[in-house]
Amino acid sequence: MSFTRDLNRPRRALVALVAIAGLGLSACGQSTTDGTPTPDTEATSTASAGESPSTSPSPTATITPSTDLEAITVTEGDVPEVTIPAPWGIDETRTKVLVPGPEGGQVLTETSTVSLNYAGYNGRTGEVFDSSWERGAPTSFSLQEVVPGFTKGLTGQSVGSRVLIAMPSEDGYAQGNPNAGIEVGDSLVFVVDIISANFEEATGAPVEPAAELPVVDMASGTPELSAPSGEPPTELVVQPLVQGAGTATVSETSTIQVKYRSWVWATGELLEDAWRPQQGPLDSLIEGWKQGLAGLPTGTRVMLVVPPELAYPDGDAQTGLDAGQTLVYVIDILDATSAS
Repeated sequence: MSFTRDLNRPRRALVALVAIAGLGLSACGQSTTDGTPTPDTEATSTASAGESPSTSPSPTATITPSTDLEAITVTEGDVPEVTIPAPWGIDETRTKVLVPGPEGGQVLTETSTVSLNYAGYNGRTGEVFDSSWERGAPTSFSLQEVVPGFTKGLTGQSVGSRVLIAMPSEDGYAQGNPNAGIEVGDSLVFVVDIISANFEEATGAPVEPAAELPVVDMASGTPELSAPSGEPPTELVVQPLVQGAGTATVSETSTIQVKYRSWVWATGELLEDAWRPQQGPLDSLIEGWKQGLAGLPTGTRVMLVVPPELAYPDGDAQTGLDAGQTLVYVIDILDATSAS
């Protein structure tokens, strides 16, 4: 997939997640939802999220590791504050749910991409060393790209929860991080609000599509489209195929994560095969996507029938698309995040 051409195209603006892993996100997010480096990137960049700790140092000798989180207090409110009886340490990564998410809500896996707010504290000093609340915007990252304690603490938690996580040095910065004031052996404490997470595929209630539309077959796990017949619609068609179960919805300012395929109505030819996670800002995409996806919840599978004036009225030489062609998209909306 190339991303060097006009960003007013889905295939150019949506970035494969395998590329995002190369950004080197380290402990608990070094970028905001729009990818802009946060002010403390330098302070936390010495322990890359993709790295495995090379050693397992014991907590500082003067600190007896706790076996629970009972001594830690967290205030209520939109921006919680954590009080730690420093110097303090923990024996292993432990988690406490402070505010549970909605019953039956989406549960994080170790491969989830999440949007959240958090604050991180050093157990030895009791002082905050990083906070998305202080930066004024949530952070998004994959749980495969952070230190082990963060992955352990959030896996199995529900979207909408507030969670307290404490981790020993070997699950955080095993070799320390002097720029962040973290020494070898320091336990870390985080309070986290889980805002949203991606789906791996459409999740929700099936929707019966209109009879005149092409039929989508998902038997192979990848959408196949019956050849369209008749004259194409002259207006944008938005036909949900699965009504998403996610709590987040797509807005005009969202960065979306999707899988999609597209076909040419006139020929039934497959034009784009992007049935793998892609992400990019909605406002950089074709008008048919901007109009068709806005307001839909995450987890939705949707068919868009896009007339040429809302897609590529002059065609696309690179893909061989002729001018004036109506396109059919099948899209799974995996996630949607917006800067606050």
